[in-house]
Order: sequence, then C-alpha cells, then structure tokens
Amino acid sequence: MAIDGEAGTAGGTHGTARGAGRGGARGAAPRRKTARKAAPTARLPDVRLPPLRPYGGSGLEPEGDYDGLEFIEADFVGQRARGAHFMDCRIQRCALDEARLSRVRFVDCVLDGVRGVGTDLAEATLRDVELTDARLGGVQLHGGVLERVVVRGGKIDYLNLRKASLRDVTFEGCVLSEADFGGASLERVVFRDCALRRVDFTAARMKDVDLREAAELDVERGIERLSGAVISPAQLLDLAPAFAAQLGVRVEAAAVG
Repeated sequence: MAIDGEAGTAGGTHGTARGAGRGGARGAAPRRKTARKAAPTARLPDVRLPPLRPYGGSGLEPEGDYDGLEFIEADFVGQRARGAHFMDCRIQRCALDEARLSRVRFVDCVLDGVRGVGTDLAEATLRDVELTDARLGGVQLHGGVLERVVVRGGKIDYLNLRKASLRDVTFEGCVLSEADFGGASLERVVFRDCALRRVDFTAARMKDVDLREAAELDVERGIERLSGAVISPAQLLDLAPAFAAQLGVRVEAAAVG
C-alpha cells in the first residue's frame, strides 16, 4: 500500500568533507533524487456508437444477438436472456428488476439511467462500457469481467463483485453501498469522488488501485488487502483504527496520575 505525499529526507551533511580545502577533490557526492512513482491511472472506454436502430422486439431472448440497437424505457423486469450479446447498443432508462442476464456480454455499449433490484449479471462481460446514473440494488456480478469500464454517477447498493476481474475500471461520482469485492482482482482501478460505504475487500488482489480521491472510504472487511493500493495521508488517519485492530494493537490513552 502506498501513501500519497513526499517523504522528508534526512538532515543535511555532517561536518566538512575531507579535502574541501584542497579544491574539493574529495567532496561529498551529490545525492540522487529518487523518482516518484506515477499515480495509478485507468484507461477509459472509447465508446463511439454508430447510428442506432430502435429496438422493436417484445422481450429479450437467451443467447440473443443485439447489434446497433437503442433500447429506451424498455421493461425487462423478470426477463431471462442468459448469454445474450449486446454490441454498439444504448440502453437508456430501462427497468431491470429481477432480470436474469447471467453470462451476458456488453461490448461498446452505453447504459444510461438503468434501474432495478435483484438483477442477475453473474459472470457477465463488460468491455468498453459506460454505465451512468444507474439506480441498482442487489446486483449479482460475481465472476464477471470488467475491462475499460466507467461507472459514473448514480447509486448501487449491495453490488456483488466476488471473484470478478476488474481492469481499467473507473468509479466516478457514484455511491457504492456495501459493495463486495471478496476474492476479486483489481488492476488499474480508480475511485474518484465516489463514496465507498462498508466495502468488503476480503481476499481481494490489488495492483495500481487509486483510492485517494474517494469522497468516502469505509472498509468494513479486508483492510489488510489494501496492499497494491494508494491512499491519501488523510485516509490513512481515518483508517488507522482499522489497521491497528488488524494488527492486534490496542490504542488507549495514557493513565493520568
């Protein structure tokens, strides 16, 4: 785990170097500056939708192919479309309550203002996807693959990402309440101006994860799995009690008198 901020250097030179009076032939060698590691960044999706055709069907189908379509305010409540494939699609203000969409694939898609409770997206693949202003609860995305995805705005409660793979994913300006990253792999994942409330990182693996700009960072479980993440000094102070508890350190004020 890295802490953002410059570390101070030890005090200056001690005494006078030998030979200083003889032209400095044996003067102290200049200290090398240690290069500061660049902050983690995530590649953003580059979604450029072609002219879209309005969706005219009555419902989704398992293993269905949906290419170049626009779904606006469609009602997919309780529908089953396991293994469906969406490419170059816009899904806007659609209802996804109890929809069964396991192993679905979204590629080069925009999901805007979708809403639903109990949506099953287990083992789904999201690649080059923008998810904006979602209102979701109890979403099952365990075992999923997210690559070049941005989640912007909205609120997602009880997001299940257990054993999922996240690479180049940005969470921006959203609220994630009790999200479960247990056993997930996070690489180049950025949390920017978003609230992480009671998040679970149990057994998660992190590499180049940037948490410094999270508006809230409340780790319920898995504090020890933050190795591979970078946090700010202020966040370190906030998380200090959790780190101490993990290490078995008791923190008590000194007795007076």
